[in-house]
Amino acid sequence: MATQQTRVLARVAVAPSVIMLFIWMIVPLVLTIYYSLNNYTLDDPTNFYWNSFGNYTYFLTDPTFFKSLGVSLLIVGSVLAITIVGGILIALLMDQPFAGQGIVRLMVLAPFFVMPTVAALIWKNLFMNADGGMLTWVSQVLHLPVVVWFTNWPLLSIIIIVAWQWLPFATLILLTAIQSLDEEQKEASQLDGAKPLSYFFYIVLPHLSRAITVVILIETIFLLNIFAEIKVTTNGSLNTANLPFLVYLTEAGDHDIGAASAGALVAVVLANIVAFFLVRMIGKNLEA
Repeated sequence: MATQQTRVLARVAVAPSVIMLFIWMIVPLVLTIYYSLNNYTLDDPTNFYWNSFGNYTYFLTDPTFFKSLGVSLLIVGSVLAITIVGGILIALLMDQPFAGQGIVRLMVLAPFFVMPTVAALIWKNLFMNADGGMLTWVSQVLHLPVVVWFTNWPLLSIIIIVAWQWLPFATLILLTAIQSLDEEQKEASQLDGAKPLSYFFYIVLPHLSRAITVVILIETIFLLNIFAEIKVTTNGSLNTANLPFLVYLTEAGDHDIGAASAGALVAVVLANIVAFFLVRMIGKNLEA
């Protein structure tokens, strides 16, 4: 049992790390709050004055804010639907014994380890390139019209790229959950003559509910911060700018540090609200 002296020594030992971590987090946050309450633009840095909540009003009343928020929600909802449905189907297939199972699992999980910028460049230049991409070649072989993806379907193209990156993560979590299914339940369902669909909907799917909740929680937190895929492919044009990209455009395009800081804090607050409700949802699910 730890004595009072060892507890004090332990706290003293970890204090430098905790203090450094606190400074690392609190200084950028304080500066962001400070700039968000002041008028500060890079085009005229001398015109610096207290603006109260003017930057927040400007950002929240900007029509592009609601468009960007809608794009963020659409990306999150679409990618979640694709990764959960696709993850369940792939996990069910990968759970079956077949030759080369280990290699197939490694290949399925590989996209998750590709950096977002690299993934976007691969899809933009190798798959969705209208001049010589693989999808163009497939369309020509099948005598189908060639699709200029980032012009005709820009947001769908981004959703496909992001879903391709996150599908392995969902598959891994769901496959682990399927493999933890009780063998006695499987045998009992087989003895009772349960059909494949009944087995899936009444045994497998309820068992996956917690894993699905975990996938939704983790993916949502990261999907709200999608940036590289949009920057590399469309650069925010054609109504593909989400909330983080709108903050970037406010700073890089308009050079308005005050409004960009306010937008960043708004994005953080919205993300924390979503995370709060998701954590509560997953907590109730785990208690059930």
